[in-house]
This record gives sequence, structure tokens and C-alpha cells, in this order.
Amino acid sequence: MTSTAAELLEVLWGRASTAPASASQLRVLLMLEHQEGINLRSLADSLASTPPSASRLCDRLVAAGFVEREVSAADRREVRLHLSGRGRAFLSDLRARRERELRAVLDQMPAAERGSLLEGLEAFCRAAAAQIHHDAQGPGSRTA
Repeated sequence: MTSTAAELLEVLWGRASTAPASASQLRVLLMLEHQEGINLRSLADSLASTPPSASRLCDRLVAAGFVEREVSAADRREVRLHLSGRGRAFLSDLRARRERELRAVLDQMPAAERGSLLEGLEAFCRAAAAQIHHDAQGPGSRTA
């Protein structure tokens, strides 16, 4: 079931190309959207990457006009990363294109099956939230 769902999303979202950003660049843009002003070291840690690799990735995003670098007021050695207006517009457009692709498929489903899908997705979200909460508790923790 997992691989089937993943493959279906890949096919649908593949129709809404992420060009000119690569998959790894898109991941950075999404992280910056949720962690505005993150520093390069924290970004590299989140990516499970090295700071030089993350820096090169950001160099390409800066060159594309999607990301802006800002020297921290507190520590001039620290660089903070922000989405540019163009980066925000790119993510907004990508979401709109992906939503159109998904809507085209959903519109072909009977209403009762869309309702069942919604129930399943809500259950999935609850389970995912519980898993995230559990993972945040750390290893060896017990939850009641």
C-alpha cells in the first residue's frame, strides 16, 4: 500500500514539474518556508548533510533568486537563510499546479469514494501526528 501510494503521488506530482528546482533544492525551500532564518549549520543538520554541501545547494538557490542570505546581527560569522519573494512565489505556484493535478483525479471519483478517502487521510494524519509526537519524546521514553 505504501509503495503504491508513493508511486501514485510521484506520477501525479511529476506532471507538475518542480523545474527549475531539483528535488533536493525543493526540500531546502520547504524547510526555509517553515524555519525562516535558519542558519546554514542547522539546515545541514536537518538535511543530514555537511555544511559545505548545504552551502553549495544554497549557492544554487541564491543564484536562481529563490533564497537570500543575511548576516546575523548577533554574530557576523553566522549566515541566516530566507526565502525570497521569488522563492515564495515558486512554492505557491508549485502547490497550485499539484493541487490542480490532484483535483483532476478526485473529480473523477464518485462522491462516496472521495468521502472514504477523506476518512482514510484523516486517520493517516492522526497516526502520523502520534508517530511524530512519539519520536519527539526520544528513545526510551514511555507514553501512556
